[in-house]
Amino acid sequence: MHTQSESVEKSSCGCEHGHDESPLPQGLLVAISGILTGAGLVLGWLEIGPAWLQTAAFAIATLAGGLLVFPAAWKALLAKRLDMNVLMTVAVAGAWIIGEHGEAAAVVFLFSLSELLESWAATRARRAVKALLELTPPTAIVIAADGTEREIAVAEVAIGTEIRIRSGSRVPLDGEVISGNSSVDQAPITGESVPVDKSPGDPVFAGTVNQEGSLTVRVTKATGDSTLARIIQLVGEAEEQKPPTQRWVDRFAAIYTPAVFIAAILVAIIPPLLMGQEWNPWVYRALVLLVIACPCALVIATPVSIVSGLTALARRGVLVKGGVYLEAVGKLRALAVDKTGTITQGKPQVTGITSVGEISEDEILSFAASINSHSEHPLAVAIVDAARSRNLDFESAADYQSVTGQGARATIGGHPHFIGNHRMAHEAGVCSPAIEAILAGIEAKGQSLAVLGHTPHEGCTGKILGIIAIADTLRPEVTEALRLIHAAGIEKIIMLSGDNQRTASAIAKQAGIDEAIGDLMPEQKVEYIRKLVSEYTHVGMIGDGVNDAPALAIANVGFAMGAIGSDTAIETADIALMKDDLTKVAETVILGRRTLRIIRFNVTFALAIKAVFLILAFLGIAGLWLAILADTGATLLVILNSLRLLSSPAQK
Repeated sequence: MHTQSESVEKSSCGCEHGHDESPLPQGLLVAISGILTGAGLVLGWLEIGPAWLQTAAFAIATLAGGLLVFPAAWKALLAKRLDMNVLMTVAVAGAWIIGEHGEAAAVVFLFSLSELLESWAATRARRAVKALLELTPPTAIVIAADGTEREIAVAEVAIGTEIRIRSGSRVPLDGEVISGNSSVDQAPITGESVPVDKSPGDPVFAGTVNQEGSLTVRVTKATGDSTLARIIQLVGEAEEQKPPTQRWVDRFAAIYTPAVFIAAILVAIIPPLLMGQEWNPWVYRALVLLVIACPCALVIATPVSIVSGLTALARRGVLVKGGVYLEAVGKLRALAVDKTGTITQGKPQVTGITSVGEISEDEILSFAASINSHSEHPLAVAIVDAARSRNLDFESAADYQSVTGQGARATIGGHPHFIGNHRMAHEAGVCSPAIEAILAGIEAKGQSLAVLGHTPHEGCTGKILGIIAIADTLRPEVTEALRLIHAAGIEKIIMLSGDNQRTASAIAKQAGIDEAIGDLMPEQKVEYIRKLVSEYTHVGMIGDGVNDAPALAIANVGFAMGAIGSDTAIETADIALMKDDLTKVAETVILGRRTLRIIRFNVTFALAIKAVFLILAFLGIAGLWLAILADTGATLLVILNSLRLLSSPAQK
């Protein structure tokens, strides 16, 4: 990625401009050029002051604007390349030679102004992305050799260092657990809706959240390899990527520019040498031809639109890795989506309560919450949250004991109770065929369950009191988001999931998805994407986990859910939804389509203007002022048209 210390910046129109070489800011130079050009014109029109004052104003204006053009032209010549900076420099020098000082100053000012606007648009994009990327935890708790702890910047933490991950805190760096036991919410990494138990030897990933307990972790990756660090790198690479339209324009300009130079030279010398004509009119006509033919508007037509589109999306929380993907998203016809973490929240919630005995649903939930109030496990938290949402009163149960891999035991009202999974109920010896049927039905839907029971003890055989079904639920915005995606022009939405087909179909029906395919391994998702591509040509894929990465790679456009999603998914995907908001997909598609329309209009407009004024130049009708309107005026119109993408709302 280019740094701020670099003296020459690559402009988005494909030319190098040397405004960073000047000790004065680019905006100040453009302002000086514009003010003095205007002053010189006013002096001439009103015939105020001596003639040298007007000439001096035009000279300083030309020099100020030229500092942004002439160095780049010189570099291009050294590189044996003819670009628009060379064309503009030759035209300006020629205008001064034949005495057209005002035209020379105006050409330089308008050209430098278009460069300033283009640079401003690119800077706004970089700033927007930079603000979005400042999301990583800034510090880590490092454990010294003597056991003391201190908090230091994550950038200073070396590989092999031991760090402390406290309960409820986000893991700052990738590492391996060396002591402690806890459950870690890995949804940002794997898409799993239920946290994973961690013990010594297990890996933890930056961006995940430690749910309960304290972990000591040995760092295995430096901060430079983190998810956000990779995104920063990808942003730098995206700046150098060129979309298909721009590549075509670059190839066209590479042939067109030298041809224009040859034509201008022939126009300047053939009539005076072979026909005895005067030199001045034909040199002037050749300069007009150079200015008109300068392909600035044509070359800028695509990149300014792309930069504006990328900036507009970055401000909406959507990171697009390059113009090629913005063009591609504007062509999408079908979209594949993952389930967990994409369509669903990745957060368990109570979805049903079955009373087996004589107590009510509220009593079952209250007893369950009494036991689970001691735990930070997501299933336990879901039950406690459900009880609180019903405004149920409950007190923490006594004698709480966690049973790894099963659930928990505690005393309520002087009697031992348990709450746990199917295995815990079975081992308690209180299951019956009727209970087994209920449990099997819940599990068949892909839902988790919590069995509340009275534990067998002296004088009591024990029994099951109730069963609580817990499941990952739809994101609140999903139904509306999918409607908007269809409205944006996507013909088909298909859900690809590793869950069982019954669960996938149920979720798809709730969400309004056209088709759902379940029981898929990662390689099978890839096959379905290929099938969609063969049918619809332009296909997108939305996912958030490592298992989605192959499908994201094979799709025309891959969307990764969340800036703190899987390193692999974000690196493989072409677009990252920084805020996990699925409605942003529709906005991205709409803005992609609008960007394509603006690019096509800009290119057509630029070519049409060139054609008309080139004919006028050959006929000797167009002067330098018309040339300025044809070239720099068209460039400004193209830029202003493209910048509409920055401020306008995302609408079809």
